[in-house]
Amino acid sequence: MAADNPLLLVDGSSYLFRAFHALPDLRTVGGFPTGAIRGVVGMLKKLQADFAGSPVAVVFDAPGPTFRNALYAEYKANRPPMADDLRVQIEPIFDIVRAMGMPLVTVPEVEADDVIGTLAAAAAAARRRTIISTSDKDLAQLVSAHVTLVNTMTETTLDEAGVQAKFGVPPALIADYLALMGDATDNIPGVPKVGPKTAAKWLAQYGSLDAVMAHAHEVKGKVGENLRASLDQLPLSRRLTTIRCDLALPVGLADLAPAPADTDALRTYFERYEFKPWLDELGGGGEATENLASTSCEVRIVATAEALRAVLRQAAEAKRLTLRLETVGSRFMAAEVVGVALAASPGEAAYVPVGHDYVGAPPQLPWSDFLAIAKPVLECPEVAKTGQDLKTIRNMFWRHDIDLAGLANDTMLQSYVLDSVGARRHQLDDVAAKYLGVQAPDFAAIAGKGSKQLPANALAVEDMAQHAGQCADIASRLCAVLRPKLDAAGAPAAVYDDIDRPLLGVLSRMECRGALVDRVLLKAHSVELGERLASLAVDIAAAAGHEFNLGSTKQLQEILYDELGLPVLKKTQKGQRSTEESVLLELADRGHELPHLILEHRSLSKLKSTYADALPTQIDARTGRIHTSYNQAVAATGRLSSADPNLQNIPIRTPEGRRIRQAFVAPPGKKIVAADYSQIELRIMAHLSEDAGLLRAFAAGDDIHRATAADVFEVDPDEVSDEQRRSAKAINFGLIYGMSAFGLAKQIGVSRHVARRYMERYFARYPGVREYMERVRTGARAQGFVETAFGRRLYLPEIAARSGARRQAAERAAINAPMQGTAADIIKRAMIAVDEFASRTSMDVAMVLQVHDELVLEAAAEDVPAVAAEIRRRMQGAAELAVELVVDVGVGDNWDEAH
Repeated sequence: MAADNPLLLVDGSSYLFRAFHALPDLRTVGGFPTGAIRGVVGMLKKLQADFAGSPVAVVFDAPGPTFRNALYAEYKANRPPMADDLRVQIEPIFDIVRAMGMPLVTVPEVEADDVIGTLAAAAAAARRRTIISTSDKDLAQLVSAHVTLVNTMTETTLDEAGVQAKFGVPPALIADYLALMGDATDNIPGVPKVGPKTAAKWLAQYGSLDAVMAHAHEVKGKVGENLRASLDQLPLSRRLTTIRCDLALPVGLADLAPAPADTDALRTYFERYEFKPWLDELGGGGEATENLASTSCEVRIVATAEALRAVLRQAAEAKRLTLRLETVGSRFMAAEVVGVALAASPGEAAYVPVGHDYVGAPPQLPWSDFLAIAKPVLECPEVAKTGQDLKTIRNMFWRHDIDLAGLANDTMLQSYVLDSVGARRHQLDDVAAKYLGVQAPDFAAIAGKGSKQLPANALAVEDMAQHAGQCADIASRLCAVLRPKLDAAGAPAAVYDDIDRPLLGVLSRMECRGALVDRVLLKAHSVELGERLASLAVDIAAAAGHEFNLGSTKQLQEILYDELGLPVLKKTQKGQRSTEESVLLELADRGHELPHLILEHRSLSKLKSTYADALPTQIDARTGRIHTSYNQAVAATGRLSSADPNLQNIPIRTPEGRRIRQAFVAPPGKKIVAADYSQIELRIMAHLSEDAGLLRAFAAGDDIHRATAADVFEVDPDEVSDEQRRSAKAINFGLIYGMSAFGLAKQIGVSRHVARRYMERYFARYPGVREYMERVRTGARAQGFVETAFGRRLYLPEIAARSGARRQAAERAAINAPMQGTAADIIKRAMIAVDEFASRTSMDVAMVLQVHDELVLEAAAEDVPAVAAEIRRRMQGAAELAVELVVDVGVGDNWDEAH
C-alpha cells in the first residue's frame, strides 16, 4: 500500500448500527430489508471518494462472546438480541465489501475495537498515518500523533487536541474516563451519578483513575460515598473499557492491501438489492436495462401534420406508444389540452403543442387536426399504450370522441401492484427515483411555484417540450424496468394483467358516464339541514349555559372541562385536552348532553358542506352529471377510493345521510339497480380459515351474527336480542381484524375481562379462525408479506419491528389485508365482468358508481329483471370460494330506494 496515503480503518460494526437506525425501512420489491446495506455501502463509497487512493480495511465484531465476557459475565448482558431485519443484512454487506476490493476483518472472540486498536498501534509504530472511521467514543483512546478519528455522519475529525476539547481529558485517559462513568449500553459498572463533567474534573484534578481512587476519601458528599462504594469494581471497569492494542491477529498491515473491485459481483448484488444508481455507475445490468436510467432524451417539436404522421407511423410500426398530456386544469371534465408528448422508444420523444396561447407563441397544430390524424393509432388495440395514469389520459381523449385502446402499461399501476406500501406515492417522480434512480423533470422549475405559478399554456413551447418529452421518455424506460419486475414477482403480474389493468378501462367508462344528481332535491336538503343546525345551536348554547363559537376548539375545551367539569379522557400530542369525536362519543355515552349535541352538529354540518352544498357545484354543465375519479393506486389493500367528489363516505345510517343518496337518481324511463355483496369479508374468512363452524353456518344459511351471539352470550338463538346481535356483529368483524380485548371492550361497552371471555368463547366456536390468524402471522414474519386469494401482495415492513406497538399493528394488518384485499379483488373482478356484459348486451345498462362492496347501475325499466339476474350471476361468479357469495340486488328510482 502506498506510504503517502493514510491507512483507513473502518469500524464496520459502528457503521452497521448507525445505518440500520438512521435510515427508513427500505426494502426490495420482494420485501427484503436493505436499509443497513444501503447505509453501510453508501458510507464506504463516500469514504473512498473523500480519501481517494487510500487503502480501506473494514473491521466487524465477530459473533459470540469475547475475552471481556470471560472477565465479566454481565458484559453487554442488557443488550437486546439483534433485530432479524438487521441480522439478514450482515452477510450481504460482507459480500459487497469484499466485492468492492476492501479487506474485511473479523477475529473470533475479539471485538472490532481491539482489532482496530492493534492495527492502529502497528501503523503508529511504523509511523504510518492512520484514520479510524467511527462514531464510537471508546476509540478516542487510540488517538495519537499518527492516529485521528473521522465521523462520516457528522463530518468531524478528532486529533489529540480535539479529544481534549470534546471530552475534557487527553486520549491516554479516555479509558479511565469511561470507567468512572460506566456504560449502560455495554453494562459496564461505573460510579453512580458520575457523568462526563465529574469524571473529567476528577481526572484533571488527580491525573489518573488510580490517583482518583487513592484520593477517594477526599471527595465529599453523596458522590464521594458512591466513589468509595465503587472502588472494588473500578479496576475491572477500566479493563473492560480499555481497548487492547497488543493482540496476536491473523492479519497484519501487509494484508490490508486493497484488491481490484469485482464489478460483475457488484452488479449482481446491486441488481439483487435494487440499488439502481450504483448499478448505473457500473454501466447497468446488461442489455435488458442498458441506458434505462439515462435522462438523456432528444425531444423534437412537432408542429405540422406531416411531422405528426411520421411520428405515428413509427409508433404503429413499433406497435408501442407512450403518451403524456399537458393540460390546464386538473379535473378531466374541465381540463384543456396544451400539448401532447409521444414516445415510441427510449431516448426519443416528440412534443405536439396545440394550446400555447401566449403572445409570440410559434405556429402550432390545431387540436382538432391532432385528434383527426392521431385517432387511428390511438384507437388501435394493437399499438400498446404506455403512460403514467392512463385512465386520466383515456378520459381526456374520450371527451373528444376518441376511445383510447391498447391500454397496456400504466407505470403508476405497475408500481402500485409491485409494492402498494413501500411506495405510498406512485407519481412519476417517486417511481422514477425508486426504479430508475433519476429525478423526473419538475414542472415548478419552468412554471414557478404557488400563486405565481404560470399555467402550461403560458409557458414557452420549447420549455414544455423538454418537460413533457422527458416525462414521456421516463415512462417508457420505467415500463421496460417494471414489467420484468412484475413477471419475476409471479402472482403480482397476474394481478396487474387480470385485475388492475382491465379495470382501468372499466373505471374510465364509469367516470366518463357519471352519475345523475337531482340538484333541486340537494338544495332543499341543504335548507333543511341549515334549519336543523340553527336549532341545534340554540340547544347547544342552552346546554353550555351561554353562546360560544362552535368552531373554536379552545372555547369548547373551556366549557367542557373548566365550566362543566367533565373528565379529561385524552390529551393531544401538544398536551391540549382533546375534543375529538371518540372523546365526545365516550362523554355522550356517560350521559352528558353537550357532547352529544356537539357530535350531532358536527355530523350535520359536514353533511351540509361536503354533500348538500358542494355536490351541486360539481355537476357538469354539459352532461348534468357528477363525474367522480376513482383512485386505483392509493389504498394498500387494493380497495378503490373516489375523489372530486368522494362518493364512498356518504352516511347511510341516518335519515339525513340517506337523503343525499336519494339525490342520485335514474333518468326518465330508467331505474337504479344496486347490487351489494352480503357479509363478504366474513365469507372470505370462512374460505381462508377453512373453519368448519363458519363453513357449516354459511352453508346452512344461518345468521352468523345471531349464531355468534347465542354462543358468546350463552342464550338460545331465538332469544338473542337486537343489542346482543349488534355486539356479536362487532365481535365477528373486530376479531377477524385482530382486535384486542381492550379494543373489543371499548367497542361494545364492557370490561376488558368480559371482552376477553367473549373472545375465548368466539374462538372456541371457531377454532379454525384462531389457527388461521397464527398461520398468517407466522407466514408474514417469514416472508415479509401476505397475499390475497388472487395473489395481490401487501408488504409488511414493520412485522419484525423492534417496537411492540408497531409490530402488533403490522400483525393486525397481516390478518386484515388478505380479507379486505380479497374483497377488493372480488369487486374489481365483478366490475370487469359486469362491464363486459354491459358493453356487449343489447339492453340499456351501464355502471355509474362503485362503493366498497356495492355496484350501482342505471338500466332501462323494461330490462331491470334481466339485468338484475345477470348482475347477480356475474358478481357471484367473480370468485370461487368455499362458501357461496351472496348478492343482494335492489331497484328504485334513486340510490337510496335501490340500496
